[in-house]
Amino acid sequence: MASSPEERLKALGITLPEWLAPVSGYVGILRTGNLLIVSGQLCYGPEAKLAAVGRLGAEVTIEQGRFAARCCAINVLGRVRSEIGSLDRVTCVLRLGGFLLTTWDFTDHAAVMIGATEVMTDVFGDAGSHARCTIGVASAPLGSTVQVDAMVEIA
Repeated sequence: MASSPEERLKALGITLPEWLAPVSGYVGILRTGNLLIVSGQLCYGPEAKLAAVGRLGAEVTIEQGRFAARCCAINVLGRVRSEIGSLDRVTCVLRLGGFLLTTWDFTDHAAVMIGATEVMTDVFGDAGSHARCTIGVASAPLGSTVQVDAMVEIA
């Protein structure tokens, strides 16, 4: 069994994206001491296209939303690795924030965000268990169904 986060990532067949600088007045990741604060990541998937566009509870299913959340989490990991060189330096995923584009009556937020949570626990084991806040929103950048931000502790 793979023992380090980088080994588990490889065993899971997850390829992390390469990152360019954000296009407006913010940073993709901010480091302060041993904390990394990762800006919201959209659900760009393996083909560099949004994995889901539209509202949960309308044109997007929970399963599609869960996959989109997974894509967001992989993008978070890509940002982290681009900042510190190796995911093996991560000591704890402290928090994930999920922003879901939903209909007003959608209530199954947790069933979608588990896609992001599972990526973190699969890659980091117990260190991937985190606090989480997930909310439904009325609009989202580029119509992305899911956006995830994070706070991570590093050694």
